[in-house]
Amino acid sequence: MKEKIWLSSPHMGGSEQKYVQEAFDTNWVAPLGPNVNGFEQDLEEYVGENSKVACLASGTSALHLALILVGVSKGDEVLCQSMTFSASANPITYQGAIPVFVDSESTTWNMCPSALEEAIVDRIANGKKPRAIIVVHLYGMPAKMDKIGALSKKYDIALIEDAAEALGSTYKEQKCGTFGDFGVLSFNGNKIITTSGGGALVCKNEEDKQKAIFLATQARDNAPHYQHSHIGYNYRMSNVVAGIGRGQMEVLDKHIGFRRANNQFYQEVFKDIEGVTVLTEPTSKYFSNHWLSAIVIEESKTGFSREELRLALEKQNIESRPLWKPMHLQPVFKECKYYGTNVSEKLFEDGLCLPSGSNLTDEDRTRIKEVISNMLK
Repeated sequence: MKEKIWLSSPHMGGSEQKYVQEAFDTNWVAPLGPNVNGFEQDLEEYVGENSKVACLASGTSALHLALILVGVSKGDEVLCQSMTFSASANPITYQGAIPVFVDSESTTWNMCPSALEEAIVDRIANGKKPRAIIVVHLYGMPAKMDKIGALSKKYDIALIEDAAEALGSTYKEQKCGTFGDFGVLSFNGNKIITTSGGGALVCKNEEDKQKAIFLATQARDNAPHYQHSHIGYNYRMSNVVAGIGRGQMEVLDKHIGFRRANNQFYQEVFKDIEGVTVLTEPTSKYFSNHWLSAIVIEESKTGFSREELRLALEKQNIESRPLWKPMHLQPVFKECKYYGTNVSEKLFEDGLCLPSGSNLTDEDRTRIKEVISNMLK
């Protein structure tokens, strides 16, 4: 069996061990320390817009804290992009709130502004004004933030950006994660950079950052004894993990370049193939890190389906994956309301994520191309 080609595997840059070793040498093996502070500063400088960043245990914990900080509580409704990973929606339920799902549009595959406004108007008409909007930058592709941001302001609804897949992506040269009231980043093992696990909350000001850190460290009051006036969480990132992140920041832009080169590779492979569309930026306003390169296959034109290509790749020990199954189709959310048409459903039926790691080799790409070429024949 040939060596496995993964969809998106970790890719170390070389300096990570130096920072981790420093944590051990100085005995900063705790959820605080120089690496945590340094990683936060690195991220603040990188995303810009005078943002303040709190490093946390995961992107999911960052999204949970964002919901708390915008005031989401039991019985509230939160509008959430349907086409996403379940981690975008699960924290809504942690708060006892109710997810309301919104369809995608076909150019970026992200939240459709028209369906979003339809949902807002209808929920208000039913006496349930949503407390927050969660928009996702899917596979690194920025959403239509002008229109979505305008709707957030028009109806005075908090906006949370799930930029877990979009570190380094920009819309109109502004980094994803800095448009909303809060932004969420992820450093999971398969992300553009990884700390093995981990995430971060992007805040507009230092006050919100400190509130997030307070909640993430069990909400301990300023007292000589253990006293708590708020419910807290064990969500802070460790100094060891943050050391990996500091090393990864040194190669972030380089790795984005590799991911974007993979997307160019797939564009070239499919450029003359009727019925296959590669997800690419719709205009020059968008800059995607192309965390994952993804395609949509029209079987009536290609003669083969998404699933047939996936299985052909799998036979050669090459990992690929269907696009996210929309949340409104998930059994756990079957009772939730949904606004839109069938765009996200169709993308799920016909879409496939292809190997996109920043550590793909020329040999890997040759193997992938051979499988695709055989399908096209």
